[in-house]
Amino acid sequence: MSGTLSHLDALESEAVHIFREVAGEFERPVILFSGGKDSIVMLHLALKAFTPAPVPFALLHVDTGHNFPEVLDHRDHTAHTHNLRLHIASVQDYIDRGTLTERPDGTRNPLQTLPLTEKIQHEKFDAVFGGGRRDEEKARAKERVFSLRDEFSQWDPRRQRPELWNLYNGRHAPGEHVRVFPLSNWTELDVWQYIAREDIELPAIYYAHHREVFRRDGMWLTAGEWGGPRDGETVEKRQVRYRTVGDMSCTGAVDSDADTIDKVIAEITASRLTERGATRADDKLSEAAMEDRKREGYF
Repeated sequence: MSGTLSHLDALESEAVHIFREVAGEFERPVILFSGGKDSIVMLHLALKAFTPAPVPFALLHVDTGHNFPEVLDHRDHTAHTHNLRLHIASVQDYIDRGTLTERPDGTRNPLQTLPLTEKIQHEKFDAVFGGGRRDEEKARAKERVFSLRDEFSQWDPRRQRPELWNLYNGRHAPGEHVRVFPLSNWTELDVWQYIAREDIELPAIYYAHHREVFRRDGMWLTAGEWGGPRDGETVEKRQVRYRTVGDMSCTGAVDSDADTIDKVIAEITASRLTERGATRADDKLSEAAMEDRKREGYF
């Protein structure tokens, strides 16, 4: 009988090791949890890491106010099912107080940084798990698994630490914290194959369904109070699905008939675009849009 781990087993083992390492090194970790597929897989791995004990971390979501209702419902249901505390940092609260100003394009993804960083500082979280993967986007490909952030939650690529032999350095000064990425070495296809293997429940919008959408900048967007559609943009009902979810104003759907997990996996296998490259308008604001936001404190 071979003792060699399968590809998915190796990825799972690495992620479980990372969760346990953080539990041993840090005093107050938290898991970023939006109800999207990557955060759902990340929580599933955390549950595996500590069973039969409960997960020793709370959840944190930065709510833009423009999230998909199906995803928020899944977020709340999951937190309740596993009896986990859910912290919510609300972009709308900051807008209402005048601390943040609504953007002309209606997107709120770039406005998440301040609520996120202030929540981290207020709650004194010293390690923050994120579901970012290196295959998603160029700036995320530069990240280590343990990514040090300074007292202003800012990221400096020059302060990246070596991670030889899966040894992770969590040392940080008072006021600093570490962002932790257990899915760093996973791909979108890995995530979906793992979801299939583990029979993990996802919000229905990840599968093909009929939805009212309109075309903008080459993407199918969902109409909403955020400012779409504009004059000349026609709403039509199409069969679509979402490869990634975020703020409705900048997360596009793709035409798809993939209404089962096997069909989704086949579709991803044939795709030549990453999920963010294909469906996230916020990453197209400039060539270095994501890296600029990461330097300021965003994930």
